[in-house]
Amino acid sequence: MSAPRTQSQTPARTFAQRFSATRRGARLARLLAAHQLTEWGHPHGTEAHDTAVLVVAELASNSVLHGHVPGRDFALSLSLDDSRGVVRIEVTDTHPAQPARLALGPDEDGGRGLLLVDALAADWGVSDRLGPGKTVWAECALARCTRPGL
Repeated sequence: MSAPRTQSQTPARTFAQRFSATRRGARLARLLAAHQLTEWGHPHGTEAHDTAVLVVAELASNSVLHGHVPGRDFALSLSLDDSRGVVRIEVTDTHPAQPARLALGPDEDGGRGLLLVDALAADWGVSDRLGPGKTVWAECALARCTRPGL
């Protein structure tokens, strides 16, 4: 007779996934991040959820548009830190170029993604990674979990 399986009372507080460096991959990263935040008790329509999903969308989109290396994908990692009340978002790609905020005129299209991240995130930056490329990270403030038991 095998030992009974027990399920951990503490749900996983990390999410990591690799995606193709395409618009479809960036969209899937955004959708899965939204789902994960909902699972962690931050449902669609709350400020915490919508802010974090928008930051994921911008970072994933930047990775696909500016960090694309043919034949390489990008990675998304989410880490929920309830003690600090933040979710850390990391997007890693293999392109060596560092992201930069651009000074754009009011009539120019595009180029405002990092300005948006800067305005929405509590903090953000760029880290080196083992191997080629970089990790762009952001931390977004979260309200207390709204799902019972979390």
